[in-house]
Amino acid sequence: MMIKKQLMALSLAATAGIAATLAACSAPSSENSSASVNEVEAQEVTTAQAAKPLAQELQGKPVVVDIYADWCAGCKKIEPTLSALKKEYGSKANFVVFNVTDKKTTEASLAEAKKLGLEDIFAEYKSKTATVAVMNPATGEVVKLFQKNDNKADYVAALDTTMEQIKN
Repeated sequence: MMIKKQLMALSLAATAGIAATLAACSAPSSENSSASVNEVEAQEVTTAQAAKPLAQELQGKPVVVDIYADWCAGCKKIEPTLSALKKEYGSKANFVVFNVTDKKTTEASLAEAKKLGLEDIFAEYKSKTATVAVMNPATGEVVKLFQKNDNKADYVAALDTTMEQIKN
């Protein structure tokens, strides 16, 4: 009886986690709503945790962190924008993709996050696919956080702001 209750609790917890992940990725599409087609989904981020510098290999350039999953419609929406940014900023920024498609890729992404000093951002956003953070590697601070935003100009502005911060 005890094992049955534990299994039921684990099943409920897993279901809640899957539901939260799907909800984060599958928000209603705004394709049919002309009022919100150009709506920007960006937000300033303030965290209670003290930011710390990222890994040495990320220093000197803005860091773009992408939380991605193969099954995520929002990820597919922003992929062309991120590809264009990689072409334009490839030598001027560090692009890090954390693939959370399944357990295996999520575990590999967690290991990479720890290696790069990005474990806090990974832990906070791993269940919110189609999230992209532009970070200052010297401070470890998120300069701008985007969710399902395919507006390249917003990313360019965040990258340029971060490059200015790094210079100063």
